[in-house]
Amino acid sequence: HLAGFGWPAGVTIDSQGNMYVVDEYHVRKFDSSGNFVLSFGGYGTGDGQFDYLDGGITTDTGNNIYVADYNNNRIQKFDSSGTFLMKFGSSGSGDGQFNHPEGIAVATSGEIYVSEYNGNRIQKFDPSGGFLMKFGTSGSGDGQFSYPRGVGVDLSGNVYVADGNNNRIQKFDSSGSFLMKFGSFGTGDGQFKYPTSVFVDHVGNIYVTDTSNHRIQKFDSSGNFLLKFGSSGSADGQFRYPEGVTTDAFGNVYVTDWGNSRIQKFDSNGNFLMKWGTEGTA
Repeated sequence: HLAGFGWPAGVTIDSQGNMYVVDEYHVRKFDSSGNFVLSFGGYGTGDGQFDYLDGGITTDTGNNIYVADYNNNRIQKFDSSGTFLMKFGSSGSGDGQFNHPEGIAVATSGEIYVSEYNGNRIQKFDPSGGFLMKFGTSGSGDGQFSYPRGVGVDLSGNVYVADGNNNRIQKFDSSGSFLMKFGSFGTGDGQFKYPTSVFVDHVGNIYVTDTSNHRIQKFDSSGNFLLKFGSSGSADGQFRYPEGVTTDAFGNVYVTDWGNSRIQKFDSNGNFLMKWGTEGTA
């Protein structure tokens, strides 16, 4: 079944309401009603092929799709039909090189931000994939990272990073200057156990997949806790290691429920609406 999932990790929604999900070595596209449209990718090193997709996927204002090709250490760009357009990056620690690209986000101005899981930094590129700048080093101080995962950008161009092993979200301006942080290790409101993805909606709310707490947390633009939803399990509204999160133009929230091999959709208050992919547990 083409619409079934193995290990869905990342999710993005384009301006038409189409949903794209990264699932191991493929990207799967669904329309706004949740109907399967197409799949592209496959294992390999050629153009349009992938060597493991760990969650990094996003779209730009032109509905092009950007995928972080994790083990091939590159970014690939496709049109909305899955046709390969371009790639950039190679393995290494130099400017424009990657040590396992993990998260990716595109600002409304077109600049591309990529987090490196093993590189502990963020790199910024122009819309053509040309290197612009980098920020971050390994550590736990402000502006430092320990296995960063997802990246988000708000409408003002500020950059948010899910700093996985530091169990926090960090916010930077578009020049990479540290602005603020929130979160610590734990199970309380505003605490995290390995946050994987961060997404900022069109009104500035911040959604975080609190992966090992099996829940989603929502914060205002200042990092103040607003609400949470989810718990460990396979029932509707429950998760097993949720990874990706995004919203559509109506404020609905989409979550890749990695351990349950499915996608779940919620309203902006965290009420379950629907699910698709494999039923029940993986």
